[in-house]
Amino acid sequence: MSNRTRHQALRFIMLLGLVSLMADVTYESARSLIGPYLAVLGASAALVGAIGGIGELIGYSLRPFFGYLADRLRRPWILTILGYAMSVLAVPMLALTRAWPIAAILILIERLGKAVRTPARDTMLSYAASEVGPGKGFGLHEALDQIGAVGGPLLMALILQSTGRYELAFGVLLIPAALTLLILIAARLLYPAPHRLELSPIDPEAVIPRGIARPHFRQYLAFVAFSVAGLVHFQLLSYHLKRTALLPDPAIPALFAAAMLVDAVAGLLFGVLYDRLGLRVLLTIPAFSAAAAPLVFSGHPAPLLLGMMLWGAVIGGQETIMRAAIPSLVALEERGTAYGLFNGIYGLAWFLGSAAMGAIYELSTGGVILLAIVLELIALGVFFRMVRGSPGPRAM
Repeated sequence: MSNRTRHQALRFIMLLGLVSLMADVTYESARSLIGPYLAVLGASAALVGAIGGIGELIGYSLRPFFGYLADRLRRPWILTILGYAMSVLAVPMLALTRAWPIAAILILIERLGKAVRTPARDTMLSYAASEVGPGKGFGLHEALDQIGAVGGPLLMALILQSTGRYELAFGVLLIPAALTLLILIAARLLYPAPHRLELSPIDPEAVIPRGIARPHFRQYLAFVAFSVAGLVHFQLLSYHLKRTALLPDPAIPALFAAAMLVDAVAGLLFGVLYDRLGLRVLLTIPAFSAAAAPLVFSGHPAPLLLGMMLWGAVIGGQETIMRAAIPSLVALEERGTAYGLFNGIYGLAWFLGSAAMGAIYELSTGGVILLAIVLELIALGVFFRMVRGSPGPRAM
């Protein structure tokens, strides 16, 4: 691989990372305000919950279809640009709404856009990441993404603190929305055929046997499902912190922001380790998740902080090395479908795990901790079964 090829691949990753950064400023900002804004527009708590749940269902359940479509069309730019345009243009239009049904439609369009674009974008990202290292490539993308996820909500807090005007806060988001599309168009013009960036195809003799129909990929999806389902999600944790008054209210979003910073750094570190050690680095995700569960429910600030740092590291691993591993498990022509399936399973596991933990929480926080640890232990068992007897050093 020449230095020029590596430079081109790195520049493409940076461009997609900047797209994600600006997009996250746009829609993560909106997501931080949607609940109170819908309340201002007259929606009930039940409606707010239903809109959020339907949005996540759309955002994840349709990804397998759009991943399959990306493979069939062989034109990932079409779905990527369409998806980003739907998401980032729907958000500033919330500034013009005066009724919650219209706002709800725009919120659902934003989530649909994420479903449309994600498998195609991740497929293109995998082409370039293969040249700089799959872990480092996805890790760099995640770090830039998280800068937007942290900065956007902080910007919204500042605007609301200064003016108290939701319509102004949403209207300002037209700026990062426009920048998202401008950078995306520039990337399209510079790299019309991103698959050509992958000049060093994965050696099939050095990795697990590949293919979405192969047992190894199905086992990998099972590993993802159990690992994701076993993570205590922040919605439940923030509810717990509010209910127990362990932290003052302003400290709860600050704690989340700190975990997102850990997410960004951990993603890069995990990526470097993945490129050196291969799939075995995935073991850290269920291990850290299982360790975080008793810490975040400990009832003491110091263990809580440590648990949240582990929690942020788990999110960083899920967003980087879980995605980076997919090209080693499936054929090149199946990547869109594989990323769609991965995202669909991820969303389903997130929903089922969250629902189960929420129901158990009403009975016992100890039950939540136990469920989290058991699910992560199952994930570890599935992982070891997946790699048992697989050829090559990159498997284990």
